[in-house]
Amino acid sequence: MDKTSGIYIAGHRGLVGSAIVRRLEAAGYTNLITRTHSEVDLTDQAAVEAFFQAERPEYVFLAAAKVGGILANSTYPADFIRENLQIQTNVIHSAYRSGVKKLEFLGSSCIYPKLAPQPIKEEYLLTGPLEPTNEAYAIAKIAGIVMTNSYRRQHGFNGISLMPTNLYGPGDNYDLQSSHVLPALIRKFHEAKVRGEGEVVVWGTGAPLREFLHVDDLADAAVFLMENYDEEEIINVGVGEDISIGDLARLVAEVVGFEGEIVFDTSKPDGTPRKLLDVSRLFDMGWRPKFDLRSGIEDAYRWFVENVG
Repeated sequence: MDKTSGIYIAGHRGLVGSAIVRRLEAAGYTNLITRTHSEVDLTDQAAVEAFFQAERPEYVFLAAAKVGGILANSTYPADFIRENLQIQTNVIHSAYRSGVKKLEFLGSSCIYPKLAPQPIKEEYLLTGPLEPTNEAYAIAKIAGIVMTNSYRRQHGFNGISLMPTNLYGPGDNYDLQSSHVLPALIRKFHEAKVRGEGEVVVWGTGAPLREFLHVDDLADAAVFLMENYDEEEIINVGVGEDISIGDLARLVAEVVGFEGEIVFDTSKPDGTPRKLLDVSRLFDMGWRPKFDLRSGIEDAYRWFVENVG
């Protein structure tokens, strides 16, 4: 990518898209193309096609998606599969038709089998059943990977697919009805501290292990891979370490300054027991994350207090 290349960031207001915009701006890219949902509805095929034909971006970061935690995925599976299939189908096809030089599809680590061997290598995709609570979202994302690769095989379209682990950071969703675990914990502990409450209830047993990547590190990896990776095979993006939900809750409580009791509601679902990505392929290319988990949570909490709390 040249500094003046037309670069379209689909989903630029979301957690991932906004971080990619920040990263590109910091690196001196001057021709960033963005559209809000009201300007271009990515689920509308005709609107997306018209946008691509008019703007002719050279590069595309496909970060637009309908996302959510266990509760949202379990409650609205039809919305998750329909909207994500529509968005990625429209963007990938229109990018190909308008002559885009390269597209980067952002997937998710939930594409892997629920009981995949740990850490999860890229080749474990489609080797076992998915986690039922987010099956609809995962299948949509798998379809996006297959579509990107199919356009490469049939049309020579240059598309790559990244599989990030659990993300957090500035711009995250802190709605307790639809958020992921880390922002939900930040909100719960902050509100309990402000109200002077003596305990915070955390869903599940606290035993599941999860890996967390600061979204600014993902954005850095996304730009790095756009410039340095051209393979059909998906590539994992993570930190290579995980933490139990119980220990995560205690770490968030410490950062927030909540000194009460943490209670685990074992009647609530745990989800996948463990989900750690094997990131050796990315690390072997020379990329490394900049945030450790504590400093990342401190950064996310600062943003929450200034913008939400």
